[in-house]
Amino acid sequence: MNNEIINRLTDITRQENIICDADMAEYTSFRAGGKAAVLVQPGSAEELREILRLLNAEDVPHFVLGNGTNVLFKDSGYDGVVVRIGKAFEGVDIEGDVLRCGSGTLLSVVAREALAAGLTGFEFASGIPGSVGGAVFMNAGAYGGELKDVLVSARVISADGSEDRIIPAGDLDLGYRHSILQETGDIVVEAEIRLSEGDKVKIKETMAELTLKRNQKQPVQYPSAGSTFKRPEGHFAGKLIQDAGLKGLTVGGAQVSELHSGFIINKGGATASDILELMDIVRAKVLNDFDVELEPEVRIIG
Repeated sequence: MNNEIINRLTDITRQENIICDADMAEYTSFRAGGKAAVLVQPGSAEELREILRLLNAEDVPHFVLGNGTNVLFKDSGYDGVVVRIGKAFEGVDIEGDVLRCGSGTLLSVVAREALAAGLTGFEFASGIPGSVGGAVFMNAGAYGGELKDVLVSARVISADGSEDRIIPAGDLDLGYRHSILQETGDIVVEAEIRLSEGDKVKIKETMAELTLKRNQKQPVQYPSAGSTFKRPEGHFAGKLIQDAGLKGLTVGGAQVSELHSGFIINKGGATASDILELMDIVRAKVLNDFDVELEPEVRIIG
């Protein structure tokens, strides 16, 4: 990485916010993958804008990362700048039935704040291991709920850092694991969510029930990126993989979970290459057996 770029980044944000040769296994839930030339964590939305303007003006490859629960960096690493939305973007403000959430806030934290305020409608997201920004970007969902059900608007910084604007939820083209942000590259810095008044006891019970269900049916004790593949139309990825006889299949330290075939997990010491090879085997076998093409839900970087 050009030292000039690093020097200019230090003009924008504090030195401690910049890490060279950052081990991306530490910043992603798979706990695997190579290093990024530089990782920078902006201290504010304005710093984020300035960083994006710099990287775009100098044509520096860059990738914006949230909580890293849906991302895998290849072992070869990333010869660019990872812009990580971290602590500076955490926080929840509640006014009536509206929650204003920083994009770096974990969904589990938002769910707890909603419970404390006696607000219902966010229970579905209480166990999703991601951040608000990633949830808007992917229209995260679980157990019959999706973010689009409760999202009012998102405040975004444009991909080139030129604009800071609020986009109503209706203009985000929210669908299954999709938002327009995947095309525009705009970055969420805040989201406004509207819930309903509810009974705290019932909200708590629902969250506990969903947590139990998740713990019983998903391999939460192992590093993973959640569901590895998107749900193909008319099918369930996990069932196709299981019916193809792939449950428990292992490549190096990566395994098709024996608890839920929709998950590829890091059983210990898995490399990104192990995970990618296993994904390729799974996709080829399912295509061969059922003529269904599985599309990765995990974003592969590098």
